[in-house]
Amino acid sequence: MSPIIREATKKDLPVLNSFMDALVDVERSMDTTLKDGKIVYYDLEGFIKSKHAILYVIELNTEIVASGYAKINLDKTYLKHDKHAYLGFMYVKEKHRGNGYNKLIVDALLTWSKEKNISEIRLDVYNSNPSAIRAYEKVGFKKHMLKMRMDINDLEN
Repeated sequence: MSPIIREATKKDLPVLNSFMDALVDVERSMDTTLKDGKIVYYDLEGFIKSKHAILYVIELNTEIVASGYAKINLDKTYLKHDKHAYLGFMYVKEKHRGNGYNKLIVDALLTWSKEKNISEIRLDVYNSNPSAIRAYEKVGFKKHMLKMRMDINDLEN
C-alpha cells in the first residue's frame, strides 16, 4: 500500500508523543545539555490547532510511520525576509527509514510554506548527525551557520 500524507489530528497525539520520546532518546547522546527525565520539545496539540503551523504524518497501512511540522516565525528586521518557516519534529520510525518518507514530509511542508507565501525555510540539525545532514542536503538544504557553545565549568578542570 502507498503511504498517505495527511495533517495530524488530536487522535494521533499518543503516537506522536511516543515519536517525541524516541527523538529525545536519540538526541540525548548528541546533546549533553539536555535535562534528565521526561522532556517535551513541542506543543503538538498547538501545532494541530494553529493557523501558523502544520503537523503532517505519514500513514502506512493505518500505522503512523513518520512526522514533521512547519511553523511560521517572524524573523530579524535586518534580514531580506520578514518571516521563515521553521521545520522540526522530523521523525521516521526506525524500521521504515530509507524509504523516502522524510523527503515526502519535507516536500509537503515546503508546499504548505509556498501556499503561505513563505520562501525562507530553516531547520536545526545536530552536527554529530551526519545521516540527517545528508538527508536534508539531498532535498536542497545548505549549511548556513554553525551554533557553538561552552560550559565554563569545563575550563576549570
